[in-house]
Amino acid sequence: MTRRRHRVGVIGSFVWDRIYGRDSRTDPIEEWGGITYALGGMDAALCDAWEIVPIIKVGSDLERQAREFLGSLRHIAPDAAPIAVEQPNNRVTLRYFEGDRRTEVLSGGVPPWSWLGLRPLLADLDALYINLVSGFELDLETAQLVRQHFRAPIFCDMHSLLLAVQPDGLRTPRPLPNAGAWMRCFDYVQCNEAEMALMAPDAMALAAIAMNAGVRSLVVTLGPRGAVYFAAPGFERWDSTPPRHARVDAPLGTVRTALLHAFASQVKVGDPTGCGDVFGATYFSRLLCSDNFADALQLALRAAARNYAHRGATHLAFHLRGELSPS
Repeated sequence: MTRRRHRVGVIGSFVWDRIYGRDSRTDPIEEWGGITYALGGMDAALCDAWEIVPIIKVGSDLERQAREFLGSLRHIAPDAAPIAVEQPNNRVTLRYFEGDRRTEVLSGGVPPWSWLGLRPLLADLDALYINLVSGFELDLETAQLVRQHFRAPIFCDMHSLLLAVQPDGLRTPRPLPNAGAWMRCFDYVQCNEAEMALMAPDAMALAAIAMNAGVRSLVVTLGPRGAVYFAAPGFERWDSTPPRHARVDAPLGTVRTALLHAFASQVKVGDPTGCGDVFGATYFSRLLCSDNFADALQLALRAAARNYAHRGATHLAFHLRGELSPS
């Protein structure tokens, strides 16, 4: 008999990107974005004991392409499939104008998850990775119900939860006054420096919110400067502290923190799109494969640097593994 592989669910959004200013070409580049970067990073980082179960809606206009993308992943579950909806798929126009600084304009209308729709899809999962690519994949009430009923590890990249949508689709920063309520839903949280500033005055203040909410690790990514982590007392591996439902209060002890420097990229001028997604997906994947958090973070930084040297998410997993892409 073959042993059942562990299953990690992935919640996010397929996005079709139209990118201006990423390199010297004047014509825009069109390719997959959104959750596909995290899927590529997870596919490269997971050990063979785990398989990926996408819990991802896709507009009917891009269903075929989404199926093809999932089929290219080595660790995809045999029963994996995108969930097609009638609404047009999410599309984003990205305009880079200085380094990794950019504007985003969103179109499309893939609806969010309700608890009734999401609950049966969580039944056979052993872990859950959430990347709020659109910021509307699930609301706070749904996230709270997920936490209440799902006892396995949950990772969340806060991502576009900190972005509003203007009438013309332009994404603009918005504060998150109830950051603590959101963080009580997750075991591992990631955000970037700009997102951190919309939740707390500084990283230490956000770490206090996160640790008080029971988060085991908070990582703030800093682009080319690396990342800062905050680790809860006793946290070394994903199974080294009691499950959240068994903990009454945040554990007492010393919160560890450090600045981790980024790895040098293979190229001088690369593509910053998706580096944070690859970082988080790699970090969580290596935790699930029993790495300690320090080793998992180093591998995540290395994967983000490798992503910077790659264009787009198609065949990204091959590049991250150091293999030749099939095309």
